[in-house]
Amino acid sequence: MKAVNSRASTVGRNPFIHELKFTMTEKIKIFLMSVTVFPVRLLLVSSLMFLAWPFAFIASMGRSDYIMEPQSWWRRFVDVCLRALMRALWFCVGFHWIKVKGERAKPSEVPILTMAPHSSYFDAIPVTMNMCSIVTKLESRSIPVWGTLISYIRPVFVFRSDQASRRKTVEEIKRRANSGGEWPQIMIFPEGTCTNRSGLILYKAGAFIPGLPVQPVVLRYPNKLDTITWTWQGPGAFKLLWLTLCQLHNPMEIEYLPIYTPSKEEKENPVLFASNVRKLMAKALELPLIDLSFDDREISLSHGPLSIHDDSSLLQFHQLVCRLGLRAERTDSLLQDQVQRARDLQGERVNLQEVSTFLNLSITHTLTEVHSLFDQRGDGLIDIRLFVIALSTVHRPSQAMETLKLAFKMFESEDNGYVLEEDLAAILEIMLGVRELDLSGLFSALSGPETAKITYAELHHFIEQHPHFVQDYLDFENHPRNFSQTKNCNGLSHSKED
Repeated sequence: MKAVNSRASTVGRNPFIHELKFTMTEKIKIFLMSVTVFPVRLLLVSSLMFLAWPFAFIASMGRSDYIMEPQSWWRRFVDVCLRALMRALWFCVGFHWIKVKGERAKPSEVPILTMAPHSSYFDAIPVTMNMCSIVTKLESRSIPVWGTLISYIRPVFVFRSDQASRRKTVEEIKRRANSGGEWPQIMIFPEGTCTNRSGLILYKAGAFIPGLPVQPVVLRYPNKLDTITWTWQGPGAFKLLWLTLCQLHNPMEIEYLPIYTPSKEEKENPVLFASNVRKLMAKALELPLIDLSFDDREISLSHGPLSIHDDSSLLQFHQLVCRLGLRAERTDSLLQDQVQRARDLQGERVNLQEVSTFLNLSITHTLTEVHSLFDQRGDGLIDIRLFVIALSTVHRPSQAMETLKLAFKMFESEDNGYVLEEDLAAILEIMLGVRELDLSGLFSALSGPETAKITYAELHHFIEQHPHFVQDYLDFENHPRNFSQTKNCNGLSHSKED
């Protein structure tokens, strides 16, 4: 694919990775706290959690999921008790005082609060302080004890992998938001996932579809040692809980920003509405905007011998195909059919109209952008096989070998299953997100530079034997191969000049 220079922001630190490094002093402190304060805190937190559970369970009985009943005196009493218990719980965790800036608007004024950055399960603190509703994954309901507490605040549950569930979630948010303050305010984390707070990733549009005023809320954890962040790659939930309980004090700041009233254009365009609120919150937090989304996390976290080296063009491609409706949950059922049809073309290059027919999509600006990514020669024709490889790569980044097998099916000779060197270079350029790939090191290591073809079985075996395959055997733009470590199949070292 063509190089991409149009991204609105540069991704520096990966927002889905959190690394903890301890000084010797911090290690000693954690050890001392682990044998003294930690057991006491854990006992208190557990006791308060179990004490809160019966209140939430009783108050949740007999309630409708769709009708907001008038609050009886005893339910109001339970609400006060739960707030007190949860505040005591957070105090025991180490959040002794929580700095609050600004003022939360009334539900009748603003039905939706948008909160960011979302980085931890400790982000539940402002939720429990106000007993607002939230949007959360359906699996949360089944968490022992905590699931009952979540159900008490009447959340909007969503099943992420189900498109119908997503639509119902948006409809429920709209219904509650238009109730005129009858329902509790909904606190929504528009990022849709936890990050390391290095920037604000793309917002989902759900909170902004109703087109009503929202109140942005920003969260800060100004702690020296970040034991708070819980994201996709890094310490697990229990380790972070242990480390957080081993801190003398855990500072937190909650800032309620002024109400944001959408313009007419923003009401008609939820994506624009979300983008403008995101910019406002990033400015308040003094954080950069990161053009990654929840759906991009697997691409940016890919690993293994064929992990994506440069994800910029693949991330842009992924966002475009998502806009076309070609999401991951639909891809597996379509890929095999696309592979066969692409193979039948036998490398014949196709124009935009033919791509439209191939994908059964109308010609739109988005489809034109996708087509242009693969139009290397600038003649309006592309190799559809490369599109299929890219689609498999972005939707199955953790299954690179499956994508490689799929690519071989489209490119291999019917007679002997071989793929030519130039075709393999094109395949790997797409899968790795690189340019100007040179495979001379690979073929020299296999059986000499005169060999210019390979089967999937041979390449698969070679990759299994060489976990640093990309670093040691491939040359590409801005990445010279490590010649000193490159060896042929007999274990003999060689250089590119051999």
